[in-house]
Amino acid sequence: MKPQKFIAKCIDCGHEGPFSPLSPTCPKCGSEWQIARYDYEAIKCTLPQALPNRPFDLWRYHELLPVHGGRPEISMGEGGTPMLHLVKLGMMLNLPYLYFKDERQNPASSFKDRQAGVTIAALKEAGITEMVVASTGNVAISYAAYSARAGIKLWAFLTSLVPSEKMREVAIYGAKVIKVTGTYDQTKQVAAEFARQRGLYLDKGARSLPTVESMKTLAYETSEQLTGILGKPQGAMWQSPTWFVQAVSGALGPLGVYKGYEEMLEMGFVSKIPKMALIQAAGCAPMAHAWKQNKLTAEPVRLPRTHITTLATGDPGRVYTLLAERMRKHGGTFDAVTDEEAFRAMHLLAKMEGLSVEPATAVAIAGVIKLARAGILKPDDVIVINGTGHTMPIESHILGDRWAENVVLPTKVAAERNIPSDGLSAALKTLQVREKPHIAIVDDHEPARILLRRVLQSLGEFTISEAANGKEAIELARREHPDLILLDLMMPDADGFQVIESLRSDPSTANIPIIAVTAKTLTPEEKKRLHGQIAKVMQKGEFLTDDLVDEIRALIG
Repeated sequence: MKPQKFIAKCIDCGHEGPFSPLSPTCPKCGSEWQIARYDYEAIKCTLPQALPNRPFDLWRYHELLPVHGGRPEISMGEGGTPMLHLVKLGMMLNLPYLYFKDERQNPASSFKDRQAGVTIAALKEAGITEMVVASTGNVAISYAAYSARAGIKLWAFLTSLVPSEKMREVAIYGAKVIKVTGTYDQTKQVAAEFARQRGLYLDKGARSLPTVESMKTLAYETSEQLTGILGKPQGAMWQSPTWFVQAVSGALGPLGVYKGYEEMLEMGFVSKIPKMALIQAAGCAPMAHAWKQNKLTAEPVRLPRTHITTLATGDPGRVYTLLAERMRKHGGTFDAVTDEEAFRAMHLLAKMEGLSVEPATAVAIAGVIKLARAGILKPDDVIVINGTGHTMPIESHILGDRWAENVVLPTKVAAERNIPSDGLSAALKTLQVREKPHIAIVDDHEPARILLRRVLQSLGEFTISEAANGKEAIELARREHPDLILLDLMMPDADGFQVIESLRSDPSTANIPIIAVTAKTLTPEEKKRLHGQIAKVMQKGEFLTDDLVDEIRALIG
């Protein structure tokens, strides 16, 4: 077991201890709200010297992320996005220090790639191979892309209000798309019940420690970049913006940004924490309403009335309280703009600055315009807008018609915020699992196992087990009796030939079908050893051919 490079601290009872995505709650009080704590004394001495020799992406801060080692293999260059000076828009608003953190430049075109990159890397380390996420679009796209890289099967639950272009973007990566005819908050309930029934890992957004940690990299990058633009400030190593502006739905991003600045302040990298301007769509603005009423708890919006579906979270829950407490301390505001204001801002930004953004980003731009006109944003303020994403429609003809399944909520609960358990069960009946064939993958080379897992996941519903050597394969077969074994022949210690002989000599495993895979051309003697003992031999490199598909279907029905 690798030593923990951080501890998880419960924000409710203060308990500190190791963290694993497999056990994400506080062992003392059961709270789902934990934060990561690192060896800040050591990091503040070593990180500044290390940074000049590292690429500019989020993994340059790997000592401060809940993943062991440096940049993981699944990385696609997430983070390190440009900081653009909005000169023309700034002149219009008399805001000369107006900047745009261009998160459109991430691999899957949104800032949610930070969340997916770090979370999926942490899940892969923990050995998780299947997960569930509920999303209004961007989260599911990012998770689908990184899950494909990691060999993790993704069940993506999206409200049916999400544009079909975003749904197709999720599906093209091989994720299982489930459309739920209800609000996003109801979709989260359905996804949670589905994960509970199947015993799968459920991404819980702000309650998932790796997701908050991922978003703090925005803070570190922003301060590094502003220091390069504006120069080193007095009394600190890096610049802090006066304002950090973002459109919010569940508001995970700002929660992570606060975490980043709190860490930097503790280590002496910055001298202040910026004010937050968090903007919502007026048709779904529970946080903005609560802020105007000076409340620390937001009243949920049951039926969001906005065309900007990525911002249609009606119940922000505890996240609002955590943000409001910080904003009372450090300064800031929640506000809301109409859909029409956002769409005008989208057009204005494209015409004035050459930036085409998604509607959620336009909400932040419209918020800046509104706050500037109200005199809240001042000419001397350094303002950074989180340009959260850019939607790239996927070609509709690529996937055909059968790329999603539907979950229709009973009519009587369609307008309810909380769905009764019997309603959830009824809705999920369409997704009830038939007995899934069990396939074991045996290969000492992890990338080969990941490839085979992805091929199987693309074929249909399977229970998939893995073994990394011959001894593990024999034990797995005797313990779990899979319906089929995909067996690498060339492994150290006990090779595939020895595994076959051992399984065939044991009555309990003698009849398990085996497809042997190999990277070498077999000798006549080796072919003779396999004759009558296996269903087929396949060369590595043929995993995507119809032959493998047909053979698997023939063997397991």
